[in-house]
Amino acid sequence: MIRHFALLLSLSLPLLAQSGGELRVFTDVKGRTIKARLVGVANGQVTIQREDGQQFPIALATLSAADQDYVKQNATTQTGGKAGANDKVAAAELNAIVGREFFGDSSLWDTDAEQVAQRLELRPESKTKTQSSFRSYPSEEFRFFGARPFSAALYADNNKPTALSLVYANKGDLFGSKGSAEMHFEKGEVPKEAKEMLEKAMKADVNAISTALSKSLGAPTKMRFGEGAARETVDRWDWRGHAILLKEKDMEYVGLEVVTKAFADAGGTVDKTSETIVRDRVKSNLEARENGDVVIGDLPMVDQGPKGYCAPATMERAMRHLGLSADMYVLAMTGNTGFGGGTSMYALFDGMGQYIRRKGRTFDNWSGEMKIKELAKYIDRGVPVIWGLSSTDLFNDTANLRTKERAGVTDWGKWKTQMEQAAATSAMKPDMESAHVVLIIGYNKETNEIAFSDSWGERYKERWITVGEAEKVSQQRFYVISF
Repeated sequence: MIRHFALLLSLSLPLLAQSGGELRVFTDVKGRTIKARLVGVANGQVTIQREDGQQFPIALATLSAADQDYVKQNATTQTGGKAGANDKVAAAELNAIVGREFFGDSSLWDTDAEQVAQRLELRPESKTKTQSSFRSYPSEEFRFFGARPFSAALYADNNKPTALSLVYANKGDLFGSKGSAEMHFEKGEVPKEAKEMLEKAMKADVNAISTALSKSLGAPTKMRFGEGAARETVDRWDWRGHAILLKEKDMEYVGLEVVTKAFADAGGTVDKTSETIVRDRVKSNLEARENGDVVIGDLPMVDQGPKGYCAPATMERAMRHLGLSADMYVLAMTGNTGFGGGTSMYALFDGMGQYIRRKGRTFDNWSGEMKIKELAKYIDRGVPVIWGLSSTDLFNDTANLRTKERAGVTDWGKWKTQMEQAAATSAMKPDMESAHVVLIIGYNKETNEIAFSDSWGERYKERWITVGEAEKVSQQRFYVISF
């Protein structure tokens, strides 16, 4: 049996186009093996493609001597064997432009992700069995390539970075709310000059970033990057196996991504991932607890921050869980997001349906009363359900207290009676000022409760409420990305 390298990336990693190289068994210096094909090599980094289509970089030095010889003999026909024009630029020079220690003499893709996150002052956001992310909403003093990013996120698989995403001036954060989590419902002030302010801020950020990068790496090349509605023209600079992409979406946001050169060469195209692989992985995350709880564990977290991005953040979580690459800022464009947030759930989900189906997933939706029987059809397969609701103060206060009390329950028969009384006497009611989107991730048939997860950080990863209470604030709209 072939034993996989510990470096294998999770299903969330963007996949590249199929390579024409032969399928063979590679062995590393520790004797671990994997069947894959050679895609290319640059700056000591070898890109290989597994049988299921997934591609990822590994350090050439970690391969056996025989495999290193094979790479050296065959890589020229796949990559041209030429160093980039910018590769002679020292890491220290590039870091001076970045404004902090980021790049090193070794590839970013072979560096410990937690160390990179610490250098960038990013906090842990999510950690599952295979993938992790680090995110911060930096202070006004924070600079990266001469401009202030409102959001900085590092994505990693098996603790190896796969991409850095920075979002600068944008209509969500620039006029954000008073705080994160529950406080994001307290909207920030959107001045009459918001459009002019956004346009000016975006132009300043693009000029600062482009000038800083071009000073050391020369003029950028333009290319089309992404898929479907998210496909756009970007400015690109290459350096030692890294591609730096600057995006400017008219009156939406300015973004910068650092990705592998191979992924950029493929235009950000993401291949369809095997349904069998996804099905087995998500099912393995299902937890059946002694008290009757059935809960999806190991679910990626995305913190939407101080703005109304609950719909795109929730959508990103569901997509990444099902092996689809996603970014809440790009998704927000699809949802007709307004200043300070406030995304149209229906526009967002309708806009992403075609992309999701093209990647081999189904995208179902229904309206009506909440029923555990309907939810269980998906949750029992490890698939969360997207739910629209009114996340009122009473709802959140109840869910917070209920979840805390639940942790100490020993008599579940008594708890069931308490929950029946709570559902019958609840004063909850809908309020569209607190319209919200969450993931339903679990249920308990005996106590008639559901577990839900907000895109507000790890503290809100699992909370509980009765079905009766949930129904009183429900928008009665449900969406599911499945297979």
